[in-house]
Parts: sequence; C-alpha cells; structure tokens
Amino acid sequence: MSTTISRRLVIAGTGSGVGKTTITIGLMAALIQKGYSVQGFKCGPDYIDPSYHSAITGRPSRNIDSWMLNHELVKEIVQKNSQNVDIAIIEGVMGFYDGKDPRNNSGTTAEISVITKSPVVLIVNCASIARSAAAIVKGFQLLDPETNIAAVIVNRVGSEGHYKLVKTAIEQECGIPVVGYLKRDADLTIPERHLGLVPSIERGELDFFFEKLTQTILETVDVDQLFELAIAPELEITSSQFAKRCEEPSVRIAVAKDAAFNFYYQENLELLEAYGAELVPFSPLAGEVIPENVQGLYLGGGFPEEFAAELAANNEVKDSIRAAITDGLPTLAECGGFMYLTGAIETTDAKQFPMVGIIPGKVKMQSKLAALGYREITGEPGNFLLPGQLQAKGHEFHYSTFEPATEIQPAYQTKGMRGKKPEGYLNGNLIAGYTHFHFGSCPEMVENWINKCKERQYD
Repeated sequence: MSTTISRRLVIAGTGSGVGKTTITIGLMAALIQKGYSVQGFKCGPDYIDPSYHSAITGRPSRNIDSWMLNHELVKEIVQKNSQNVDIAIIEGVMGFYDGKDPRNNSGTTAEISVITKSPVVLIVNCASIARSAAAIVKGFQLLDPETNIAAVIVNRVGSEGHYKLVKTAIEQECGIPVVGYLKRDADLTIPERHLGLVPSIERGELDFFFEKLTQTILETVDVDQLFELAIAPELEITSSQFAKRCEEPSVRIAVAKDAAFNFYYQENLELLEAYGAELVPFSPLAGEVIPENVQGLYLGGGFPEEFAAELAANNEVKDSIRAAITDGLPTLAECGGFMYLTGAIETTDAKQFPMVGIIPGKVKMQSKLAALGYREITGEPGNFLLPGQLQAKGHEFHYSTFEPATEIQPAYQTKGMRGKKPEGYLNGNLIAGYTHFHFGSCPEMVENWINKCKERQYD
C-alpha cells in the first residue's frame, strides 16, 4: 500500500451562503502568495465557482460529484490532478451534509471528504452567537464520525474579542483548532456573482477584490497551520478512465470556447481526447467560423444572452454552423449552445436577437430561475449518443424557457425530483437541449460520438 503523503483540504460550510467560496478563493490566493502551488476542485455541478479557482490558481479547476460519478472516478480526478502541486483545495457545495437525499450522504460534501480521505475545514457563520457555535460544530462532528473535521474558520464575527469567545468555546468542547476568522465586511462579499462572471474576471474587474481578500486572509487566518493540517494519504486508483485509447487522434471536434460559451467540465474535454478526439477551439463571439476538416461540433453552455447582439450580428458564423449541422455534422449543444441554435433569444426587456435558426422556436429569458437540479438522462429513439437503454447523468441550470415554433422531436427523457419529462431537440445528427452532461457518468456516449464522427470522416 502506498504511503506517499499528499496535502488537500475540503472547505465545507454549515449551509449555503456561509462564505465557502469567499474563504476558498482567499485561501488559494494566500497559499499562492506564500509560494505554494494550488489545485482547485469544486463539489457538485457548479460552473461558476471553478472559474474563480482557475483565475486564482492558473490551473483548470475540476468538478467532482459523487452522485453523477462513481467513487473510483472521483478519486482518479483528484489524484490525477493533484500531482506536482503542493496542496489541493476542494470547495464544498451547500451545507456539509446537504445532497441528493435527506436520509444519507449521497452527493454531499461529506461524502466527497470520505471518498478522498480529506481533512475538512468547517466554515461557521458566527454572527450573533458565541458559545452556541460549539454546539453547531459538535453536531457536525457527531452526525457522521467517518468524516474528519480537522479545523474551523469562523465568519462574520463582530470583533477580535468576539472571535476569541467563539474560539475558546469550540476548542474546549470540540477538541479541534479554530484557525481564523473573517469579520463582517461588505467589501468581502463576492461582487458580480451572476452569469457575467467570466467576462468580469477576464477584464480584470475583480482584481482589487481578490487582492483585498488575500491580504485579509493572511492577517486573520493561520494559513501555515492549515497547510500542516492538510496532510492526507495518496489515493489508490485501480483503473483509469483517462488513459489514451489510441496513440493518435482519429477525429477532430470543433469546440466553441469564448466568453459566451465556456461551461465545460474539463473532464468532458479530456475524455473526448482520451477516446481519440483532437479538440479544435473556435470563438463564435470573435467571428470565427467552424474550423475546416472537423468531424464533430460541441457547443457548450455559457451565457449567449449576455452577448446576444454580438452573436446575432455574426452572420457568417451562424451560416457556417447552420450549413455544417444541416450537412450532418455530429453535434452536441448544451444549454447555452442549445439557445444559440434556436431562432432567436428574447431578453427580459423583450428585445429579440436572431440566432442560428436551425432549431424551430425561440428562447425567452426569465427574471427567475427556470430549472435547477440533477437529471438522469435517457436518449429518445435516434439519439446516437444514448441509444437503447443507455443512461447518463447531468444537471439543468438556466434562466430561460424554450418556445417551439412547431412540434419537435425531443432529444432525451430526463428524470429529476419532479419526475420525468421530454427535453431538448433531436434532428439527424443534431442533439441539443438544456441538459449539461457529465461524460464521466457514461463514457460510452463519448465512444458513440467518436464513432459517429468517424462515419462522417469516411462518408
């Protein structure tokens, strides 16, 4: 058995909104300022928080999800991407024990911490409490003794004196260190936490926030102590999903990547490469048409509505995409990519912007969330990615609704908390819908896509 020592920490919260993301990115930045290399991970299907991690660390952050993925794959993603870095930081999702089922730890941060054998730093909101904070931490320790809550950081304290009261109570009653705090400070609330996030990072608009947060963490959190507490065993991997299936790429797949289309699991892209695809990025937003000599097209999610006017004006791009799909290019379009292929996007102020127009109907932006949650996905007849009874897992998260202009063929049946429903659009080699897939939940769909691309290659 391997005895190699790694360093990683799970940053967990007692609930949503307790400050996990703020403290996570602050710790990442503080560790980097101290000269350490850091790899970020995010529990759950979120695309937004990993973009912060990547901006801070300079490395693609990875999603790990113990509901969508089997536990061996979770371990492989963590172990594979923690090589050659000093420490891995895994940001939790919701509350530590919140997940798919209120009766167990399925899909929770707690389950991820056990699978990856990672020490946990629990973030506790201590506004208006002192000794009671110890009762909260004690409850989290006792609910599942298999978890390893190694330290606490307290948030929203009123003063250093308040912090000392909380620290004394927790350390006496719970037997673990309280390694720091953040005061109530509106300037440390993450700005622009919406779908315009990535463009904001790219424009440098959040640099001042990152700098102030880093300095605050260095002043009020014992980062050196956390680094020492992060010791964890190397994870043993019995098999690899990411091992190359062939020495040379067998097909080329165009991937839309820019500020409008950037919601991709890094593992999805790497699985495509492992199974024989060369990925060819292009930017519809920058006016780039589909690259030449490609046998497939991947239009990922993002926020096309933020750039609706620019996308609408790029007629040459739209024409190239429409022509390629009409000609049978095997295409997967997820959420934002699906929206882009419809006839138009209508914004909340009722302005309409013409899109590619290959899917009959339009998308209407809503002021409220239209769909959110995990999905079990079964292909409709003719879906080359998910033929027969093959199933995959994914999630939906969008603020728009689709209004078909005619009766359409759905691409999938999706099952969520509210039961089954038809979803998306299927026409020949075009598979599109709001659902975001995690290919790790069903690697066969990657193989199916590659094979369909090969058919195209030899037509």
